[in-house]
Amino acid sequence: MFSSIRWRILIPFTVITMLSFIGLGIYLSEISFQTQLGSLETRLTENSQIISEILAAKLIGDPEKGDLSEQARRFASITGARVTIIDNAGVVLGESDLDAAEMENHLNRPEIQEAISKGAGSSQRYSETVKFEMLYVAVPISVAGEQLGFSRLALPLEEIIESRNQYRQTIIIASLATGGIAAALGFIIASLGTKPIRDLTQEAEDMAELEQISSLPIHNGQEVRQLTKAFNILVEKLQFQIQSLRNERSTLNAILRQMTDGVLITDENGNVILMNRASKKMFPPPEESSSKPSLAAVLRQHDLIEIWRQCATTQKVQSTTIELPRSGLLINSIAIPLGRDLPGHVLMLFQDLTQIRKLETIRRDFISNISHELRTPLASLKALTETLSAGALEDPPAARRFLYRMETEVDALTQMVSELLELSRIESDQVPLKLKPVSPKKLLVKAKERLGAQAERKGLEIKVEYQNKLPKVLADKTRLGQVLVNLIHNAIKFTPEGGKVTLSASQDQDMIHFSVSDTGIGIPAEDLTRIFERFYKTDPARSGAGTGLGLAIARHLVESHDGRIWAESTPGQGSTITFSIPALPAKS
Repeated sequence: MFSSIRWRILIPFTVITMLSFIGLGIYLSEISFQTQLGSLETRLTENSQIISEILAAKLIGDPEKGDLSEQARRFASITGARVTIIDNAGVVLGESDLDAAEMENHLNRPEIQEAISKGAGSSQRYSETVKFEMLYVAVPISVAGEQLGFSRLALPLEEIIESRNQYRQTIIIASLATGGIAAALGFIIASLGTKPIRDLTQEAEDMAELEQISSLPIHNGQEVRQLTKAFNILVEKLQFQIQSLRNERSTLNAILRQMTDGVLITDENGNVILMNRASKKMFPPPEESSSKPSLAAVLRQHDLIEIWRQCATTQKVQSTTIELPRSGLLINSIAIPLGRDLPGHVLMLFQDLTQIRKLETIRRDFISNISHELRTPLASLKALTETLSAGALEDPPAARRFLYRMETEVDALTQMVSELLELSRIESDQVPLKLKPVSPKKLLVKAKERLGAQAERKGLEIKVEYQNKLPKVLADKTRLGQVLVNLIHNAIKFTPEGGKVTLSASQDQDMIHFSVSDTGIGIPAEDLTRIFERFYKTDPARSGAGTGLGLAIARHLVESHDGRIWAESTPGQGSTITFSIPALPAKS
């Protein structure tokens, strides 16, 4: 309210008027009071001098002096004032209103001290005796230059103080009334003076509300007319600029909609101000997001946020390639500073390399992994058939032994093909999960029961450890059991006789961690990040049995449960493979 011109004119005008009247009234009342006070003091001084002359003869002729209260009362009846007669030592010799004998020494009274030094003294103070403000005047009693005492007269100031207060009250009431009239007149004048400006403002607000810009009508009044003309010139320029911006925006939106690459722009605070359709498919915005969500809330990927931060800091192009864990997309991201055009803004491009990666993976897996895995059994089968063709068929015991080895190699090939088909079905989401609440303890116990006999045959100890009162997990117990069996099978295979395999489950915030630890040969550090790839085997395992698909199957099954899996190992001391999946929330 006080920011409007009308009120900024009215309020100071009214306040100044009222303060001026009140200040003038107080000043005049104080002058009147001082005038009355001076007149009263003069009258008391004159009366006190007369009394002093009368008492001089009495005091000089009466060495004993005695009680002069009777004379004080007689003087008081004549002057209409309180009269006090005091000797040089300050002793009260006579008092018109009180008992002189009970009164204290008056030598230190201000008016007495002033009378001693200046020949006459006065003082204005509150009297504890009579309980109101008094004016005291004292004059020395002297004979032939000899000071015999003092005569003091006093009158209450109640009447003139009350007169001053009434005068001030009248002035304040008159000032308030004048201020009210001034406020009313000021309001009318300010309203009439600012009405064209308010009308102009309302018309501009109406246009803004309707989102239509048009020229304003010309108002009367030179200043407002000039303002309206200047505003209309500005409107014409804005209309031209807005139309140009609309055309550019339509062109840009059409290009962005048709782009298969994701485009995202952030402002200087890291808030997303533009996303095209392709980027929204890659990074769906939060359901309850503001008009400018933060980059972290949209991308939810540390690597992408980091290249944005480096780009914003160094003002240089940054790039990285990551795989989105939920969607499985392989994204090549490029962060470009927009420099002088939009200072502090960063353009991020997202290229979907998923299909290219899939094609490369298929080619690499088929040529490298399959050929590697098939080489050994096929070579063995070829050698065995050549041996049989060379005459081993004539030796029945040798023929049976070779046929048994051929059957083993064929079984290995059959297992590999079966696991490839299983992995392919899992990756293509052709294996639906039957999710039900499952106890982590039961999963561990059942997995131990399935492989307990195998561990005993190899001379290994297998243990189960878990925290008490673990919450259940929402999982497909068959598939999660398959993950545990694969991990335990690997632990048994690579742990020497006399070793130990430990199955454990624990809770960390809202996740349940399942771990399989062994005291086996361990995994080299350079292989830890690759053991979950298809067909990948660490060097110590290449001469053993297995297809290298078990951990890849385990990884995909864990990720299908919204979890993750990782490995930790110290070569020669053992390994620990852990996977975590969300715990079911506790019932409230």
